[in-house]
Amino acid sequence: MKKLDDIDLKLLTVLYKNAGITNKDLSTEIGVAPSTCLERVKRMKNSGVIKNTFVDINFKTIGGNIEAIAAIRLQPYSETIVNKLRDDLLKLPEIISLYHMGGSYDYFIHMSVKDSEHLRQFVFEAITSRDEVTTVETSLVFEHSRSGVLPNFSEN
Repeated sequence: MKKLDDIDLKLLTVLYKNAGITNKDLSTEIGVAPSTCLERVKRMKNSGVIKNTFVDINFKTIGGNIEAIAAIRLQPYSETIVNKLRDDLLKLPEIISLYHMGGSYDYFIHMSVKDSEHLRQFVFEAITSRDEVTTVETSLVFEHSRSGVLPNFSEN
């Protein structure tokens, strides 16, 4: 892949803050032609620099009144088991994000549910019922915020 230049980094900075910006507005903000902007974004998508774009939804507006994170341990632990758990859980509508971890827990599972009974049933049915899950600690999320600032790894 071609090294990212200052224009690419400016594009990423704006897109990181607002992935829904139009190409026309993005090109105006960066100061390049719309065709140049479109081509560079396409190149970064094709090369894997930009992995995905998504909408950040307020789950409460669609009935997800509770967000929680379950920390789990697996035993036995193998690549096959880790991948199967990931693939199975990502199919469930309650799952927001999965984090495969190193350290005390093997996975952090970020979920949204309609109420405490839904949370209880979901944890029992989708997580603790699995033979490979040995420990589950569930914590409620009071607030979730995402930074709109792209990390700058070129500065020392």
